[in-house]
Parts: sequence; C-alpha cells; structure tokens
Amino acid sequence: MRLVSGGAELVCNPQLGGTIVSWTVDGVSLFRPVGGEADTVRGQGCYPLVPFSNRVAGRAFSFAGQRHELPDLMNGFAIHGAAWQLPWRQDGDAMTVDYPGGALWPFAFSAAQRFALTPRGLTVTMRVTNRHTAPAPLAMGLHPYFPRTPEMTLQFAATSVWLNGADMIPAANVQVPAEWDFSRARKPGGVFADNCFAGWHRRAELTWPEHATRLVVTADQVFRHAVVYIPRDADFFALEPVTNMNDGLNRMDQHVDHGMAVLAPGDTLEGAVRFEVQAA
Repeated sequence: MRLVSGGAELVCNPQLGGTIVSWTVDGVSLFRPVGGEADTVRGQGCYPLVPFSNRVAGRAFSFAGQRHELPDLMNGFAIHGAAWQLPWRQDGDAMTVDYPGGALWPFAFSAAQRFALTPRGLTVTMRVTNRHTAPAPLAMGLHPYFPRTPEMTLQFAATSVWLNGADMIPAANVQVPAEWDFSRARKPGGVFADNCFAGWHRRAELTWPEHATRLVVTADQVFRHAVVYIPRDADFFALEPVTNMNDGLNRMDQHVDHGMAVLAPGDTLEGAVRFEVQAA
C-alpha cells in the first residue's frame, strides 16, 4: 500500500501486522528507516497496538469473573495486543482486520487504521469495535519508532510516570523525575526509559537540527497515556500514544486511570494521532 501527496510518501504493509513501513517528506524519514529486522513487525516504522498496549502481568487477566491467559509474544511477555500478529487488508486509504477471538485474545474484534496524507502531515485514525457477543475490554495505540540522531531533541510534558518493577510491570506512580523530564526540549541521549507516562499533554515535539525539521505529534483525548521507549546506544526511540496504561487489564477494579474501555457488542473506540512536519 503506497500513498503519495506532493513530496510525501507513505508505504504500508497490511500483511505484516498492519504496519507502516516508512513515511518520508521531501526525502527525510520521519519514522525510523527499516533496518536489520526488515521482515519483522518490530523492524518497521510504526505498528498498531490492539486490543491493548504494552505488557500484561503474568500473561493473564480476569474479566467478568473469568480468568484469561495470553501467549508469550516477546521475551516471555504478553505484549502489544494481538493485531500486530495478524495479517490486515487494504481498503482504499485504510487497513482493516477482523479477529474472531482465540489464542491471541479471547474476544472477537475488528480494527481499522485510516490514513490521511498531506505534503506536510499524516493523520492516523484508529478504530476498534467489539464483535464479541458480550461486553469486552478494549484499548488501542500506535507504536511509531523515530530516528535518534546526535543533535535531535524531544519535548513533551506529563503529570506523572509509572515506575516498573523487576518484571517490567508498573509498580508505583510518581512525579516525573529529572532524568525523564522532557517538559523542555532536550536530547534523549544517555537516558534509558521503557515506561508509561500518565496525563501527558497529548503533544510532543521532535526536532532534528541536521535536517532543519521539526515533527509535532498531537493525539485525541482518548490517547491519554504515552509509552516512551529509549533504548541504550540505539539510533531510534519510540513515543507511543496509547489509550491504556501498561497492565491496565489488571487495574480495572482499582482507582487508577487504567484507560481500558469496556465496550458493548458493536460499540467502537475511535481516535486520531496527527503528525505535522514543520521547518526548524
């Protein structure tokens, strides 16, 4: 699937987990270029997180009095939902998928990503619909990887962040510590993070002085959490607008902003993430 608008090009691979392979504007890659894992979902520029984001403690959760176990999808974790493991299909300027329920996720759902490409921007509108015969929990998000160059800076603000335990599951919600405070633009170099930020302002700025390019990311209210993944010594990082907190499936009976929606049969969760390219 290929969309073109002026000097912008968007390339997607529906069969490979509904992924965005690349998005370029005037020859500049706004998502991380595909590298050594070109044949894997996690090696692409961006992929969908449906019907939940990030990890689930113990690869299991309970809902409506029944316990459900989830498979190991990455290094022992139940992670990033089910849709990235499924072939999607192209439908005009969208990619869609239907899942009848099974080993990846116990409840039937359908999902869509619709793309609006302009010469200087990209809007991804996500929808997930409960196709189960009873109410079911659902969430969604996007997992874009961005190039991390020596001079690039990141800016976003959040009210708090979840600290992880040794199992990478959230253990405590705290004020954002100094090393993760990006409320003013700064380089992400030298910082490791793989954490969920709560109450982020749903706006981030990424600036690459080398290309005189700034990318402004904004998200609808439903994406009120952001997962930030900054690996050590890598040429990329991820800032993921998501609806649920990590392990939200196991927090639904707690007084926290877990972000999981419980949808009646046929009901839909929808929201958009916008990427705007500016001169820096």
